[in-house]
Amino acid sequence: MGPIHSLDDFVDMVRRRIWLILAVIALGCVASVFYALQTQHMYRSSEVIQVAQPKIADDLAKSTVDGSAAQRLQLIEQRLMTRAVLSEIIDTYGLYADLTALTRTELTDLLRLAVRIEGVAAAGQGSGGGAVSVLTITAEMPTALQAQQVAHEFAKRTIDLSNETRIELARETLDFFAARENALSAEILKVEDALAQFRLENDLSLPGSVEFRRAEIATINDGLLNIARERIQIERAADLARRNERKATAERLLADYNEQLATLDAQRDLLENYKAELEASIETSPEIDRQVGAFERQLEQMRNELERIVTARTEAEVGYRLETQNQSERLTVIEPAEVPDYPFTGSRKKLALMGAVASVGAALALAFLMDLRHPVLRTAAQMERELGIKPVVSVPFLDTRPRRRTLWSRLRGLFRPGKIDGPAPGSAP
Repeated sequence: MGPIHSLDDFVDMVRRRIWLILAVIALGCVASVFYALQTQHMYRSSEVIQVAQPKIADDLAKSTVDGSAAQRLQLIEQRLMTRAVLSEIIDTYGLYADLTALTRTELTDLLRLAVRIEGVAAAGQGSGGGAVSVLTITAEMPTALQAQQVAHEFAKRTIDLSNETRIELARETLDFFAARENALSAEILKVEDALAQFRLENDLSLPGSVEFRRAEIATINDGLLNIARERIQIERAADLARRNERKATAERLLADYNEQLATLDAQRDLLENYKAELEASIETSPEIDRQVGAFERQLEQMRNELERIVTARTEAEVGYRLETQNQSERLTVIEPAEVPDYPFTGSRKKLALMGAVASVGAALALAFLMDLRHPVLRTAAQMERELGIKPVVSVPFLDTRPRRRTLWSRLRGLFRPGKIDGPAPGSAP
């Protein structure tokens, strides 16, 4: 402990360094009071927003807004913390009006540091699930009213941006599928017109495709084959009637058979003519067949794609209606921001008191260091403790310098009657 080994040593040190200690304590107390007076009280206000689940289950009507709530809220926070938005809020509520020396960039940085947006993950999702159940917006301002206003303003802008973002995404999705449907319908019409023009140019005016006509020809061949069978049967029946029946009966039967044969011949001629027309219509080159097949395949693919686009556009329209009618995921305020009653920063009296205590400690430490820099044996006890030698005689320190009269003693001597200034006692005449 250096020269301090007992309470007497400590008291002796304080007595010797009393003016230094008092000066340090005084300076420290003044500095503490000045710092406490300069300290700005800060108020904190928070507004709590709940991320409500959709009113209609996704199995029944799914929203077209993809991505997790945490990602969307992070994008919203980035948009809120832009310099333009922060500058607008500063101008609206007159924030930091007393800080005239700061630039606009420095003011926006102060506001950015004064506002916190924190999300709480939904139960069972953890920190990386992407689901957020509660969003807390906290503002720290020099006045209680400003803290409440700023927290409420950021919460309001968060809700508005969330609604606008969801509606904008749903509208863009619907517009995309609607535009794609219109473009695909127009392309189908163009391909159909091109196919019709190609049929007309290559004399393929009969309805149906080449495969359909070939199937018709096969059917006609079956019909001609049946007609030939029936004709053979009728001719054999006529021969039997000529040989076995009487003349009158045979003539009557032959007349009926001839009428049936004429009917079959008329049917055969009709089918053969239709077959000839079909065969003439499909007597095209392989290149034309391939071109017609390509047109038909393209039309089939485009119609299938159009069907999928129509289904997606219907779902996008349902999702857009959910967003505009506020039936999907939404943000609601469950705890509005209130004007705080007390600042969250420390009391100025406590700061001044702590500074005074610290000043006392610093004064004593400085006095102790001064004694360490000038080690002197001042008492017999210190000499015996440090050197192991017990002194026989202890002579006190006598100051032989003439005592200088202070201004106060001179003034007091002027008002004492009968006092004659003369030499001090014991001094030389």
